[in-house]
Amino acid sequence: MVKSAAGKDSKGKARAPGRIASVSALSNGADPIVVTSKFYDAELGRLQTELVKMQEWIVHEGLRLCVLFEGRDTAGKGGTIKRIMERLNARYARVVALGTPSEREKSQWYFQRYVPHLPAAGEIVLFDRSWYNRAGVEHVMGFCTPSEYDEFLRTCPQIERALVHSGIVLVKYWMSLSDEEQERRFLERIDNPGKRWKLSPMDLQARARWVDYAEAKDEMFSFTDIKEAPWYVVDANDKKCARLNLISHLLSVVPYQEIPYEAVELPSRQERAYKRPPIDSQTWIPKGYIRR
Repeated sequence: MVKSAAGKDSKGKARAPGRIASVSALSNGADPIVVTSKFYDAELGRLQTELVKMQEWIVHEGLRLCVLFEGRDTAGKGGTIKRIMERLNARYARVVALGTPSEREKSQWYFQRYVPHLPAAGEIVLFDRSWYNRAGVEHVMGFCTPSEYDEFLRTCPQIERALVHSGIVLVKYWMSLSDEEQERRFLERIDNPGKRWKLSPMDLQARARWVDYAEAKDEMFSFTDIKEAPWYVVDANDKKCARLNLISHLLSVVPYQEIPYEAVELPSRQERAYKRPPIDSQTWIPKGYIRR
């Protein structure tokens, strides 16, 4: 492999692949960084650049990364996924957010509908909710039988071990927020036309059955928080801090190195005789917005 400056900090000192400064600092007992709006924008941009480097390494090495996002409604799963995907190459990264299963899918082996979405070599797949629906909403709302629920808790750890042993890097996040913060976000969605679509009847039921969901989550953890694929809990009470903390952690648990690039030289523009059609022969959209 070609040697490069990958794996070095700004002073040229070697760093462990995938290790991010903020995570490293916290692991050494340093105080957390106070996040201002200006710092958030700059730090998110830096972390997104690291995500690009991570993806390039995954593509280069043919790795397979699967990340699950679970948690309470309004915990910020979608917003975090959006920030992760923002600068990634969409050819090699995708989001999976499955809807209600069809009658045919309901007749299948439970995990069958998820298998086609698992990553192939060089791919990143982010699950916005996942097979853990069975341990959460399906169990609490009675959408599965007690025997189906028990079977899920028994087989899920075995399946996840098999995924990891096959070479898939499986990372599971639970985004946690307080009762008070969830209520504030629900009320914001009710009053915000741009977010109202996020509020479903099922969300309201989840709010009404807060303790039932808490109990289901705790039981789910007791069965599926395994050494090969542990649950990582994210404090999601502050959306911006949650995004930075989660992305930093993801970069720390997925080893990667920076791929060296050859120097690129922009070629000269082609020059030859050609008369283009009048510019007003094309249909232009109105300029409702301009910059001065």
